[in-house]
Formats: sequence, C-alpha cells, structure tokens
Amino acid sequence: MFKKIIIFLFTYFCFINLTLNAADNKGSQSITGLPEIKVKKYSSYKLAEKKINKAIKLENKGKIKKSIKLYKEAIKYLLKENKKRPANPNTLNYLGFTNKKIKNSEYAEIYYLLGLDIDPNHIDLNKNLGEFYVETNRADKAKKLLKILKACNCEEYISLKNTIKINNSK
Repeated sequence: MFKKIIIFLFTYFCFINLTLNAADNKGSQSITGLPEIKVKKYSSYKLAEKKINKAIKLENKGKIKKSIKLYKEAIKYLLKENKKRPANPNTLNYLGFTNKKIKNSEYAEIYYLLGLDIDPNHIDLNKNLGEFYVETNRADKAKKLLKILKACNCEEYISLKNTIKINNSK
C-alpha cells in the first residue's frame, strides 16, 4: 500500500510540474523544470576566427607558446569547416595563415595557392601569400602578387608594398 501511495504522489507531482511548465513559458523550460540554456551556435569558421584573433593578440604581447596553441586549435576548426564547405577561399586563406604561424610552411603555401586557384583576385590571399614569399626569400614572386593588389588601392596593397620595401633594404 505504501509503495502505491509513493508511486501515485511521484507521478502526480511530475504531471503537475510538466503541466505548469507547458502553460507558463510554452517550452522555455525543460521537462525537468529547469530553465533551458540557450546556446549560441557558431560555425567552425567563426570559432576558428575567434581563436586566430586571440592568438594574434597573444603573439603581439610576446606570448608565443599560447598563441601557437590557439593557432593549432584554429586549424582543427578550419579543417572541419573545409570539410563542410570545401573550396572557400576565406577558409583556405586562414589555413595558410595559421600554418605559416606554426611554421608549417609547406602546408601554408599549398593552402594559399589552392585559395588563389579558386579566386585569383582574393585580396587577403594575395597579401598573405606575398608576405609569405618575402619571409621565405622569394620577393620576386611577392612583387607579382603586388601587381594584382595594385588595382584594389587598398591597405593590403600598401602593407605588402611596405613588407617588400623593408625586405629590399636589408
């Protein structure tokens, strides 16, 4: 008899709780009676972008090991994004950039070139690959990319032009 009363009370209170939750907020609470947590879902690309921006700030502060860790985390998100949406020049640009930052030059160049195969006039890809060429002592190739950027009359053109100029003065 005692078990029947306990079972009855348990089901009664569960039923009341579910009914009240449904009437009160029409789905804003879960069946447990606790409020649901709204999770803002970011794409893999956005998560990678956040990691990269944070890594750049850490790198500028001289916290190189921490920044490298974030670049590596960003690469995981970018590869995931590239699997979902292949052939996106922006993703390939970031893959090139992050690989360059972790000293994985071979992959960096491959990703930059893949991106430029898709969009030869992509401003960031041309600038970043140009800077990569300067860093790897191939300023002649960087100058070819500078010619492509000249038409945009943008800060990326000025940035690459200054990078080449500084390299030539060494």
